[in-house]
Amino acid sequence: MFKGSNVALVTPFKNNKLDDQAYIKLIHFHMDNGTNGLVPAGTTGESPTLSHEEHERVIELCVKESNGKLPVFAGTGSNSTEEAISLTTHAEKIGANGALVVTPYYNKPTQEGLYQHYKAINDKCGIPIIIYNIPGRSVIDMSVDTMAKLYELKNIIGVKDATGDLDRVDQTLKKMGKDFIQLTGNDDNALEFNKRGGVGAISVTANIAPKLCSQFQTLSILKDDKSKKEAKNFDEILQPLHHAMFVESNPSPVKYAAKQLGLCDDAVRLPLVKTTEPTKDIINKALKSTKLI
Repeated sequence: MFKGSNVALVTPFKNNKLDDQAYIKLIHFHMDNGTNGLVPAGTTGESPTLSHEEHERVIELCVKESNGKLPVFAGTGSNSTEEAISLTTHAEKIGANGALVVTPYYNKPTQEGLYQHYKAINDKCGIPIIIYNIPGRSVIDMSVDTMAKLYELKNIIGVKDATGDLDRVDQTLKKMGKDFIQLTGNDDNALEFNKRGGVGAISVTANIAPKLCSQFQTLSILKDDKSKKEAKNFDEILQPLHHAMFVESNPSPVKYAAKQLGLCDDAVRLPLVKTTEPTKDIINKALKSTKLI
């Protein structure tokens, strides 16, 4: 149900408020351009600076506008277990297909704390949960053993792996088998990630290059020589764009790129700021190299 190119949707703002019309436009842009799944209210969606009400509205709009045509895995994580439960049960109530739940940031829980956090969410909801493991932002790293223990629960189905450690794919596959969904959170390693057993990505770059990312993902999981070669070619085309999206803190670069494509404004909320002029030059060159502008 959840594989291929899944977009970590940006949240458009206008005058520091949610820009509903731009957001709806973005959702339909992805529905029309090959994106396989939608992930609202994640890190790229600036979830840390969304109010609880805004967070819920972003998910509601995504579910409503996609209208069952694409799966929606809502970002519902928090470093407060009670808030994560509240967001996840709300996502379930309004029809999301699943939840993407980030490891709790700042608190620095132990592996047992991580297990109990996810178990508490699991026990209160009835929709699939994907673990989001991103130690670069949340400081703590969920071990493969902890994930294996969580996989025994009814709703835990996979991981968005943003560790950057490709050996994790092998370790996880060996421990949990191929039915445990492995999605990369790093666009730049997606080719090798899928070679090793991954089935897709939750992508930042897909915000601005949905067709390219979708075509790449489709080819990257095929085993014939022609598909492998074509996937490699797509990967080479996309790499400058992947790099440009992370020259400064995500999602400032991808929002600037989206503005260049007429998709939404590049406004971000403090403490994030808009990209600097040197970064804009890098992004524009990447957009031109991929023939997006």
